[in-house]
Amino acid sequence: MIGRWVRDNLVLVLGLGVLAYTFVPIAVVVLMSFNAPASRNVYQFDGFTLDNWLHPCAPEGMCSAVGRSIEIGLLATLVATILGTLAAFALVRHQFVGRSSSNVLIFLPMASPEIVMGSSLLALFVASGLGGKLGFWTIFVAHVMFCLSFVIVTVRSRLAGMDDNLEQAAMDLYATPQQTFWRVTFPLVFPGILGAALLSFSLSFDDFIITNLNAGTTTTFPMFVWGAAQRGVPMQVNVVGTVMFVISVLIVVTGEVNSRRRQRALS
Repeated sequence: MIGRWVRDNLVLVLGLGVLAYTFVPIAVVVLMSFNAPASRNVYQFDGFTLDNWLHPCAPEGMCSAVGRSIEIGLLATLVATILGTLAAFALVRHQFVGRSSSNVLIFLPMASPEIVMGSSLLALFVASGLGGKLGFWTIFVAHVMFCLSFVIVTVRSRLAGMDDNLEQAAMDLYATPQQTFWRVTFPLVFPGILGAALLSFSLSFDDFIITNLNAGTTTTFPMFVWGAAQRGVPMQVNVVGTVMFVISVLIVVTGEVNSRRRQRALS
C-alpha cells in the first residue's frame, strides 16, 4: 500500500526530498549556532549553549564586518534597484537604437564568472588611479555593477507580463499619466521591484570573490568568515547566518500573507 501511494505521488515525494536536501545545510547552521565546541579546529556539535546568542560579537571584528556588509548591501541595493527599474522600463516601453544589443549585453555580467568580473573591475579602478584607494566605495561600485543586471531582468519580466489594458482603462477614465503610473502601473510592478531588491541585497551581502579583489583593507562578513576559517570558524558566524535566514523567511511569509489578504479582499 505504501509503494502504491509513493507511485501515485511520485512528484510530491521527489519534491519533498529535494526540499529536505536543500534545507540540510541550513539546519546544520542553526544547530551549530547553539554549539559549545571543544575545539575551534573541529567543526562538530559537542554541547548545547546559549553563549553564542548572548555574545554574538565575541569574535573581534565580526560585528563590524557584518555591519559593513549590511551597509554596502543596502546602498548597493538602493542604487541598483533605482537604475535597474528605470532601465527595465526603457527596454520594455520604448523603442530606441541599440535596444536589441542592450538586451543581450544585460546578460553578460550574469553569465561572466565572478573572477573575470572582479579582476576586470580591479583593472578599471587601478587604471582610474584608485588602486591605492580600494575600500568601501570601490566595493559599493562593484556590487552595483553586478546587481544591476539581476534587477533589470527581474523587473523587465514583471513588466512584460503586465496587461497594458489596465493602464489604458485608467486613462480612459481621465487619469493623468502621473496618476496612471502611481495608482496602476507602480502597484502592479512593485512585487517585481521588491523581489529584485531582495535578490540584490542577498547577492551583495554574501559576495566574496568580487569583493575580495576590490576591498583593499576593508573587511566584509564573507571575508571575515574566510579569514576566520584559517584558524577555526567561531560559532557566532552561525548565529549571523541563522538570523539572516529567519529574516528572509519572515519577509517571504509576510509578503505571501499580504498577497492572500488582498486576493480575499478583491474576491
